[in-house]
Amino acid sequence: MKGNDLAHPRIGILVVAYNAESTLAATLDRVPADFRERIAEVIVLDDASHDDTFARGQDWARRPDAPRTLVVRHTKNLGYGGNQKAAYKLAIERGLDIVVLLHGDGQYAPEMLPEMVAPLERGECDAVMGSRMMEKGAARRGGMPLYKLVGNRILTRAENSLLGSELTEFHSGYRAYSTSALRDIPFEHNADGFDFDTQIIVQLLHAGKRILEIPIPTFYGDEICYVNGMRYAKDVIKDVLEYRLVAMGFGTSEWVPKPRDYAFKDGDGSSHALVLQMMAGMPGCRILDLGCSGGLFAAHARAAGHEVTGVDCLEIPGVRERTDHFVKASLEEGIPEEVGDGFDVIVAADVIEHLSRPGEVLRDMCRVLRPGGQVLLSVPNFEHWYPRLRVVLGLFGYDRRGILDETHLRFFTRRTLRRLVRASGFDILEELTTGLPFRAISEADGRRLRLSRTIDNGLVRVRPTLFGYQYIMRLTPHAEETVHVEVI
Repeated sequence: MKGNDLAHPRIGILVVAYNAESTLAATLDRVPADFRERIAEVIVLDDASHDDTFARGQDWARRPDAPRTLVVRHTKNLGYGGNQKAAYKLAIERGLDIVVLLHGDGQYAPEMLPEMVAPLERGECDAVMGSRMMEKGAARRGGMPLYKLVGNRILTRAENSLLGSELTEFHSGYRAYSTSALRDIPFEHNADGFDFDTQIIVQLLHAGKRILEIPIPTFYGDEICYVNGMRYAKDVIKDVLEYRLVAMGFGTSEWVPKPRDYAFKDGDGSSHALVLQMMAGMPGCRILDLGCSGGLFAAHARAAGHEVTGVDCLEIPGVRERTDHFVKASLEEGIPEEVGDGFDVIVAADVIEHLSRPGEVLRDMCRVLRPGGQVLLSVPNFEHWYPRLRVVLGLFGYDRRGILDETHLRFFTRRTLRRLVRASGFDILEELTTGLPFRAISEADGRRLRLSRTIDNGLVRVRPTLFGYQYIMRLTPHAEETVHVEVI
């Protein structure tokens, strides 16, 4: 929210309820009277309760002192997380600016609603988390069982350690969000269970959103707890580990946000770094950068004095400023005519493995190269020990990035890559092999990274087909055969 939106935000209270007929009305009654006039809408979401929760919600909505209230009853139980998904989607559709999640069983104090929304109204954060752990001893005084207190602290410490965060509690269900922050994260892909709350925190942290905690009172009454503690603990640790692995490129997950652009790989003898080295000494060239993504490679090439035309199926913000010319087009249709021809160099760094007909695009490169021009090509090595091991163990699957990138349509070994480029009309002038991209997959200190890189590079030299991570090739079109007739 910006500008005038902060002065008069539309505040919504989202009440998730399941079998809460005995507590719902009493919980809503506790919403402070002087705060009700600031509420744009209360939305009560009955998750297919077996009692009269829906009727109690309707009764409260008809009261003259109630804010505008919508009562929704799901025809089937969506689960705690599923109910929240429905709530946030509805809040966004109905144009709310700030939403507070309130439990219909009264476990979280409605009296704290003004304090929950205040930091969001002031623009200090994107989400507010009510914490029962900020004040020493408050949780126990509020009736939290000792085993839950200990478990909460252990899980929170583990999650902070894995995520690099400093929250005092991950497991409170009292939260407030700006709907603009909710629009920026894929919460609709989260779990339907109780670990939804952990996943949405992870998504907010990943998106760089500001989370602020405030202390809230702890209350344990006679409400029914539907949480299986051991299963919940297993799920949240699994979620955080899954996030860490996917963020490093291993495995895939719908709830972990995907980067829109393709990362520029610098250092560590990476493909992009080696391609730039292969261009060293070349005078200012006309370069065609296929699959240029956000133009980060192009920016480096331009800084070295080259003119760059970029092509990509997506237009990433800033790409036109980083390239001399940009053409938005899918390479599945071949190299578009509007790029022109007569290029000195074509850069296809980590591109052809994303294409269904890579040979056709390689042959099309001959059309736009000047005579004597070169193609600088990089392709991941499917013979590397990592995909081999996954196949042998019966664990083959796609990753977020790397050799088993989920967007790869083709896999290449050194032999099949050589065969493809030769069949597509090219001679191989130079072939290099890279090692593992340690900087991308590890946060180890510099000394350990250098040692790991030294060992890996040694293995690459000994057995490139097994330890090589990518192949980098310098190609040129076959020389045309000519017949010389000697006249006597």
